Amino acid sequence: MRQLIELHRHSIGEFLKFVLVGLLNTGIDVAFFFLLTWFGISFVVAQIVSYSCGASNSYLLNKIWTFRSSSLSYGEIVRFTVVNLISLGISIVVLTLLHGRAGLELTAAKGVATVCALAVNFLGNKLWVFK
Repeated sequence: MRQLIELHRHSIGEFLKFVLVGLLNTGIDVAFFFLLTWFGISFVVAQIVSYSCGASNSYLLNKIWTFRSSSLSYGEIVRFTVVNLISLGISIVVLTLLHGRAGLELTAAKGVATVCALAVNFLGNKLWVFK
């Protein structure tokens, strides 16, 4: 077991940093989401705006701190955008299904949607965006 941890120490550290950045991004996302819905903006539009705010923060912190990617390239930005559009799509589908159709309370639906998008986002960033 110890050898396995040593072998994957770098990836474990990246994942823990990714989670910390993700918590901050989630805070930004949730704060904007509920502020916008409080002002009467539809939950789909609020999700797009709030997710975009969290994703912008995510790009900067994950690039600099988590994955220590120093170069700036058009391809990296495009890959990051694609991964986040997929994650955003997943979160909108989950929100729509759980809140819009099944009637689940908005806070619970938002929580489930956020968790559903996490795995895709981490794997996409680690394996494709900041490789």
